[in-house]
Amino acid sequence: MNKSIVIGIIISSVLLPGAVFAAESKELLDLTSHPVGYFSLLVFLLSYLLVMAEEFTELRKSKPVILAAGIIWGMIGYIYTSRGIPELAELAFKHNLLDFAELFLFLLVAMTYVNAMSERQVFQALRSWLIRKSFSYRKLFWLTGTLAFFLSPVIDNLTTALVLGAVILAVGKDNPRFVGLASINVVVAANSGGAFSPFGDITTLMVWQKGIISFAGFFALFIPAAVNYLVPALIINFAVPNKIPDISGDQVPMRRGAIVIIFLFIATIITAVSFHTFLHLPPMLGMMTGLAYLKFFGYYLKKTHTRTKEYTKKYGTIGDVLPVTKDSHEAFDVFHRLARAEWDTLLFFYGVVLSVGGLGFLGYLALVSETMYVNLGATYSNVIVGLLSAVVDNIPVMFAVLSMNPEMSQGQWLLVTLTAGVGGSLLSIGSAAGVALMGQARGQYTFFVHLKWTPVIALGYAAAIGAHMWVNDSLFSRAVEL
Repeated sequence: MNKSIVIGIIISSVLLPGAVFAAESKELLDLTSHPVGYFSLLVFLLSYLLVMAEEFTELRKSKPVILAAGIIWGMIGYIYTSRGIPELAELAFKHNLLDFAELFLFLLVAMTYVNAMSERQVFQALRSWLIRKSFSYRKLFWLTGTLAFFLSPVIDNLTTALVLGAVILAVGKDNPRFVGLASINVVVAANSGGAFSPFGDITTLMVWQKGIISFAGFFALFIPAAVNYLVPALIINFAVPNKIPDISGDQVPMRRGAIVIIFLFIATIITAVSFHTFLHLPPMLGMMTGLAYLKFFGYYLKKTHTRTKEYTKKYGTIGDVLPVTKDSHEAFDVFHRLARAEWDTLLFFYGVVLSVGGLGFLGYLALVSETMYVNLGATYSNVIVGLLSAVVDNIPVMFAVLSMNPEMSQGQWLLVTLTAGVGGSLLSIGSAAGVALMGQARGQYTFFVHLKWTPVIALGYAAAIGAHMWVNDSLFSRAVEL
């Protein structure tokens, strides 16, 4: 007998037991107790273990989840094709792909704007201003934390943590204790601030794009988010040395067009919100329209750019060399800003969305939803979601909740948005901000430095939940308007 036929028979006997063939109608198959289901769970868990071990293996987090997504959907496709209903799997895959595409294009524009502002030295100018003010360690502790809380709703918690982490390292280079405490404060503040804005975290963005909570609806989380930040900050404050560091720094000016790009970013956000709120179109469309604003302004900057003699000597030019001006650097190119987007992060989202979507299609999310939201209740389940996000990245956790789509009031949806956003602060590995700062302040801000203050952060987490249930009590009886 031909080897390929033998192999095909073996695979069919393992992957396609009689239970799968039993259904005759074109209904979704429950594969939660099928070998394919078990193997898919194993593949996803192994891939996520590799994601969590990225710091030690130096294997980019996108690689294992992209492979996992391909394996999971490949097995799903095989099962449904063998059953004669391949169109069901195809439609489900395309639905998940559309979810990713909207998220991808939205984030790509946001990252491009952040990179453009960085290239125009907006963040460097802010950092130099803070350094030159000669604030005490305690004042810098509060300044960096407060800035993190109010910047992260606009430029996301990861970028905020990196910008202010650079400030902390610059002023605390001779004081590792300050670096550790200030880093904890920035991580908690950035994650807290990101919870009350669709632009502050990937999880809030996903909830907004799904239409579960309106743009203005997230502002109901401002007070709970502030409580989550202030409770641990007030306690940690007493451990911060109250002396002035001996530092100095040069003034860093913003480059030509920086202010305009900031206003264009604000205009882009307004466009995205308007498209979603008034025209009922995906926010991604508004963001892509906003990218056109930056492209046209980038064209203007490039056409009016003059190069330095040093740049000309290195790269060459056509025509006369113009004298040095304040715009003495390489010409602005928007495609360079696009190229510098966090591609590993964007592809990681692809793997997560498709992998979790595949597990949902197999039937696991419905199983988990019934176990948690029916048996335990929404409040306990949403608190657990936050605790899970301290260990597992909040993106797959929130995407799983959105895929389950349990029936909850607006207050409960806001609760799970809050807990998933701030729960990652409980451990340094629980959020992108924490992981990024551990790499930036290696040896000074570590897992165990953060762990020492976890009980204090947990106190803020509990206080934030209590504040939300008290301040937004009326929302817990209000149905979600989709």
